[in-house]
Amino acid sequence: MTFTDRRLTFRRLLGGPTVIHPASVFDPISARIAQDLGCVCAILAGSVASLAVLGAPDNATLTLSEFEGLITRITRAASIPLLVDADHGYGNALSVQRTVIELERAGVAALTIEDTALPQPFGTSRPSLVSRAEGLGKIRAALAARTDPGLVIIARTSACAIEGVQEAAARAALYAEAGADALFFTGVSTTVQLAALHAASSLPIVLGGSSGALGNLAEQGVRLTLRGHQPIHAAYAAVFETMRALEAGTSLPVLPDAAFMARVTRAESHAKAEQDDL
Repeated sequence: MTFTDRRLTFRRLLGGPTVIHPASVFDPISARIAQDLGCVCAILAGSVASLAVLGAPDNATLTLSEFEGLITRITRAASIPLLVDADHGYGNALSVQRTVIELERAGVAALTIEDTALPQPFGTSRPSLVSRAEGLGKIRAALAARTDPGLVIIARTSACAIEGVQEAAARAALYAEAGADALFFTGVSTTVQLAALHAASSLPIVLGGSSGALGNLAEQGVRLTLRGHQPIHAAYAAVFETMRALEAGTSLPVLPDAAFMARVTRAESHAKAEQDDL
């Protein structure tokens, strides 16, 4: 499956009638597992990438090249359409253009660009937003840098939690008018808020970091919702328990068998390739 094929598949999901939950992945094998389980798309979050690459919290210290490298390893190993969290685009509008160029080449199906002021400015105690004009400029820059029209550009805003739903709706309308393919909202907690955001634009909605009973999401334009990033946490917990048991000389947790490891590493295809080379 080509990168364009993956992007068109993701676009069909956004245009469909149902709500999709992307699988949270963090490396090539986790992406393969998601694909083998029949997940229709995956997400690589910025916080997850920071854990996987830096072993650090999500403090906007991951670089574009580090992020691109991880993405390349994932898209090379699995063909599941991948949505990535490109944060603020790693800088200003020119940086956003560079981000889109590199991540498109790395094979993402979709990426988000947000209007949060990152990294958090000195002397502030809570998140803040860039101006509407700067947020709009970043979305325009992302769209201008795209060379494959199949690539999905998603405008993300945390305005609902930071400045209120009216500001979120106003920004959503601006980003939609600029040509964004979908809108990503965090901090939505009521059906009234979701209805206001849906009324601001006819674009598909992605929800993350939301809470509360939000009613029928599909009827409110929601096409993707995030369920958290439990897989990487579970993986690290399993490593901890295994290493602790080995150190203590106690019984190991249940480990995957050889057949499982052969499947997720695609051992059979590698063996065949070795024979074909002879």
